[in-house]
Amino acid sequence: MNHALPALTLLEARLLGVLVEKEKTTPDAYPLTLNSLAAGCNQKSSRDPVMNVSESEIQSALEELRGRLLVLETYGASGRVLRYAQNLGKCYGVPLASVALLAILMLRGAQTVSELRANCERLYRFDDASSVEAYLEELAARSSGALVVRLPKQPGSREHRWGHLLCGTANLPTDHGPAGAGEASRNIALEERIARLENEVGELRSLIGQIAEQMT
Repeated sequence: MNHALPALTLLEARLLGVLVEKEKTTPDAYPLTLNSLAAGCNQKSSRDPVMNVSESEIQSALEELRGRLLVLETYGASGRVLRYAQNLGKCYGVPLASVALLAILMLRGAQTVSELRANCERLYRFDDASSVEAYLEELAARSSGALVVRLPKQPGSREHRWGHLLCGTANLPTDHGPAGAGEASRNIALEERIARLENEVGELRSLIGQIAEQMT
């Protein structure tokens, strides 16, 4: 099945990324329970953005993914606890190497080729950077719809970053080009905050000085 599928939500993409990751890194615990999925989605390390989602939110997203056959339900060997497995490769018609790249992009956001190669190490071992780039270019040139896109270089950066398109173009990072109005306004807000803090520190020092004089 390699036809274009509906865009994922950020949570749906995170769930698929977690399932791909844990299938390789903790095979004994895979397929994953709802509780394990929640821990993987809300994990603080190796995640961008960091999320804080409830099990009920995850359950709803899993139902959506199951309806598109991207997630499969199973009771596993125990037959007692419902578990979930990913079916991303078959649904999108991509090889294991591409599944690994998409998972890391869904988990960690846009990255350079060298970052992707390093971060994919536990999921799929690429021989070199050119191999990573070849798979990315293949994903970007798919006749059924691109799954990744090469982003403009950031100022001062030597490498392009790549982002996934599974959530649609609207969810791509917006800070990859030259400083725009959004970044400028953030800089102004930061400068104002620093100025306020400096004023407050000055007032506190003055107050401490007055108290010290009264005590002597």
